Amino acid sequence: MSGPAPLGGSYQAWADHLERWSKGEPVDGAGLPPLAPADFPADTLERLQVRITDALDRRLQRWADALVAAMNAADDEFAAGRALAQARGGLHQARSLAAHPGLPAELRERLSGILDDTARRIQQDLENDLVRLAAQGADPRFVEARRRTLRDNPLTAVIAQTPPADPGGWSYDPTAVPRRRIITD
Repeated sequence: MSGPAPLGGSYQAWADHLERWSKGEPVDGAGLPPLAPADFPADTLERLQVRITDALDRRLQRWADALVAAMNAADDEFAAGRALAQARGGLHQARSLAAHPGLPAELRERLSGILDDTARRIQQDLENDLVRLAAQGADPRFVEARRRTLRDNPLTAVIAQTPPADPGGWSYDPTAVPRRRIITD
């Protein structure tokens, strides 16, 4: 069956969610309806799967750009480690979408495999960049320190982890006023 995508319903709920999510908006996918292949004509389901992979691609591109900018701006290993930790948060968000229980099982497995491969590839690319830097004569102390930072903060750690409830930020708000102050003389 061909024709335009159905308006409203589960297709529209997913389409709206994906559009906002791909832009980096904080959206909650918990209320998304399940996508049962039997509920959609084959071409409609295919269009929806394309929308899902496109949303993941856009979000991952924004993630990769932010990771590169943060790693380039890192002037010490603490900043580089922080950039890698925050990057894992972005990967957790992508993996949460890929593993959404409302997606068909075959699609969940395929998308999760793609994201796992992406994490492995980018980790390897970061390590290969250090090999190139060393070959170009970069300071060996810097190369070894950065290599240690990459190994202590691997992007591939997300593969074995369950995404945290709030992968987008700190476990506390460092700018919030404390609830209780203790003043000593």
